[in-house]
Parts: sequence; C-alpha cells; structure tokens
Amino acid sequence: MKTKRVTVLPYDPLWEQRFAEIRCELLDALGPLALAVEHVGSTSVRGLSAKPVIDIDVVIRDTGLLADVISALKTIGYEYEGDLGIPGREAFRYEDKSHLMKHHLYVCPRDSAELKRHLAFRDYLRSHPETAREYGRIKEEGAALYPDDIDGYIRYKSPFIERVYKEIGL
Repeated sequence: MKTKRVTVLPYDPLWEQRFAEIRCELLDALGPLALAVEHVGSTSVRGLSAKPVIDIDVVIRDTGLLADVISALKTIGYEYEGDLGIPGREAFRYEDKSHLMKHHLYVCPRDSAELKRHLAFRDYLRSHPETAREYGRIKEEGAALYPDDIDGYIRYKSPFIERVYKEIGL
C-alpha cells in the first residue's frame, strides 16, 4: 500500500479510537497468538502532525508462530508480504477494510530490534513534546515540499529521525 499523495494533518484525537477499533478486530482473530498490539508511528503521539495512516505492530512471542499468525490474519482479509527488506518486521496488506481507518500492519517477535526502535521512538516523542512539535513541523514541511514523492518526504525527515535514534541510543 504505497502512499501516492503525501498529506500530513494536525493531530486528531480520533486516531486513538480508530486504532482501538483495528486492535479489537486483530485481537479477535489472533487471540493468544498476540502478546500485544501496539499503536506506533506518528498517529500514536498526542499533538503530533501525521499522515492519516495508523501504524500497528502486533507483537508475538517468536517467529515460530508466524505461520499461525499469517493464517489467522488471512481469515480477516490480510495478505502476508514478507519483511519488505526490514528484518524483524513482517508486513501485511489488505484490499477492503473500509470499516477501518487506513493502516499499516506489521508483526514483530518480541525481541525484534525493529519493534524496539518503533516503541523507543514513540515513547521518546510522547515524553518530549518539544521534540514532537519539531518533528511535526518537519513532517509538514516535507509534505509541502514533496506532495507527490513519498521517497523525497522520507529523505527529508530522515535526519531528524536519525538524530532522535542517536539521542536514545539506537
């Protein structure tokens, strides 16, 4: 589900509710296979401007459960895409989930470095509102500069992300 048009909006408190709706559907399908369903990405940080797409990491015990997770998610319309070049993060796509907000779904084992990065970045921004505001400004600038170029938008905000990773020791 590649972004065609880069749109960054001011924070919307409804994003938390929309995440909860997706989370319920996932937990109903996955049951005890999921240790947690984490709201990650910019929509998970109050006050942060974001693309209106919810990023979700389903946490599982280990990759030995992946086949069962793939089967369970298939029953509710998700298709497995592999790690898309990012080890420790398995991607899933969907065709028709008009009853839910647009989202990106990943499954990560609990010891995944990528999961740890997502959670650490989210938690840092949640506890550092000035940094979150700066990130929101950068995201808005990037969207204005690269409205039709998701790769350009990502390149524009990458130095900020790398700086935060360095600050938190990742």
